[in-house]
Amino acid sequence: SSSPILEKSCCLAEVHFGTNQGGLHHGIINPLHIFSDFCNGTVTFLPLEENSEGKYLVKKCNIYQIQLKHIKDEEWSISVVAPFPEDWFSDGIVYPKLAWLGNELLSKLAKWSVEQKPSEFKSTLSLISVAKYSKVYQDLKEKYKEMVKVWPEVTDPEKFVYEDVAIATYLLILWEEERKEKGLTKKQSFVDLGCGNGLLVHILNNEGHSGRGIDVRRRKIWDMYGPETHLEETSIIPGDSHLFPDTDWLIGNHSDELTPWIPVIAARSSYSCCYFVLPCCFFDFHGKYRRRQSKKTQYREYLDFVAQVGFVCGFHVEEDCLRIPSTKRVSFIGKSRTYPAAERALIDKQITQFINSRRTCAVATCDRRVGFNHKDHCGGLCKEAGSEPPEEETETAGTVWMPGFQPREKVEQIRNCASLPRDFVDEVVLNVANLLLSAAPQKSCSDKQGRNMNTWNQGESLSLREVAEHLNKETLKKLKSEYGGLQTLLKNNHQVFEVLNGKVHIRDWRKEKPPSKTKPEVKRRLSAEAFKTRLCWFFIHHPDGCSLPSEACPYAHGTEELRQSQIIKKKKHIQ
Repeated sequence: SSSPILEKSCCLAEVHFGTNQGGLHHGIINPLHIFSDFCNGTVTFLPLEENSEGKYLVKKCNIYQIQLKHIKDEEWSISVVAPFPEDWFSDGIVYPKLAWLGNELLSKLAKWSVEQKPSEFKSTLSLISVAKYSKVYQDLKEKYKEMVKVWPEVTDPEKFVYEDVAIATYLLILWEEERKEKGLTKKQSFVDLGCGNGLLVHILNNEGHSGRGIDVRRRKIWDMYGPETHLEETSIIPGDSHLFPDTDWLIGNHSDELTPWIPVIAARSSYSCCYFVLPCCFFDFHGKYRRRQSKKTQYREYLDFVAQVGFVCGFHVEEDCLRIPSTKRVSFIGKSRTYPAAERALIDKQITQFINSRRTCAVATCDRRVGFNHKDHCGGLCKEAGSEPPEEETETAGTVWMPGFQPREKVEQIRNCASLPRDFVDEVVLNVANLLLSAAPQKSCSDKQGRNMNTWNQGESLSLREVAEHLNKETLKKLKSEYGGLQTLLKNNHQVFEVLNGKVHIRDWRKEKPPSKTKPEVKRRLSAEAFKTRLCWFFIHHPDGCSLPSEACPYAHGTEELRQSQIIKKKKHIQ
């Protein structure tokens, strides 16, 4: 029967769906203990954590239940329930965020229950022991959890710390299995190409693997690791000057433009060099990856290309799906060859021919792109499709394998709408807000003092496309020059808008949860320092004023409430 602890629980969300497309299937696979009540259609998850005495105790704050109910005929509803939402702890991997459970998981469960097409991806952690992974991950998470509190980068600490802990866990287990298979005692060496924040390198170094990370741009967090973590700031240009003959493994973790090159560099470094690559952004050898068919998703097509590179380079390529808080979770491993060592020269020639075949870009397409200099981008080396490259380019004796290859800029370009003129941003925000408000039925409420706000107008929810259709061409052109465009601008103005699943609506601050006790210390401190340092947009612009009374609103209701930002003072002091 259902657990009595759920009687006071909070229903996060509910989804209705039909089963006319096929039979209904339900079942959850999770490393936590699961109690299934098939008669009542419930699955209860009881997370267990090991204490210092080696005993397992139920982590009560993270209990949740998924409920399936039959409505009528072929209509069903599915809901997720949590008894202690205010105390919920999330690490992004073992314990997901409540918003993800309510907003993402339910719709996926409903979709998976009725669809009949087979998955185009491997099952998660198919190449290693899941039980061993869970144990090692918990140990590493406990060991490195303090990184979340001191994370100096602007990126989300929970996502990046726990993702790198998960990837490190996977590699450590994979490498342990390899040592057993090959009868090795010495731990594998590695080079992480495009190592970014360097945390993966830091963890692997700490766990006894010699290796280093290389990235075109130094990160602030590098200074926190200490001399035992080996990180280098330099550009990687695929060629003879960037081979690693004494390295056991090459790693490409979201390595962008280096992703397709990593199997090539591994193949040419030595016959024993292996690789692990986790593709994210879509890059070919010479630049952005261009789709060649439409029968697959863009992600699956790109994954097949990266796998093909490994096959051409003579690797037995294995695919696996990682357990990380990312939509790009598929990895490739090349740890054995399909050819004897005596045939390396033949394989090397095959690799060169394959790279050259990919370089034959469509000149007409390139020339049509606004502001695109085809000669500058391709180094004048692109040929008409089907033409043969010059004889000297079929050899690898030269320093660079792909003349015209463009590594990332050392100084990262800021194109996230942050550099747009403030007047322009304010105008777009006001236009979109008025559009959402005017789309809703008119409400007779005008209370600037935060009294009875039950009829406060939150406006309608519109898709990004619908919003874009109401903006003028000049505005859209200006936004297209920024990464993310309209969506990024609206998300940046999170005081006013909430963007979820491609839909835009006005944020209702009455529904915002108070700061969580488990929120990282850095984020809690920044929230406190930012309190009342900016004017409340709703107090000034919304026809009904702010939905919160002044004392509850984190923004200033008028200039007399404004506080000087401590964050700005610190930045000025640093400068």
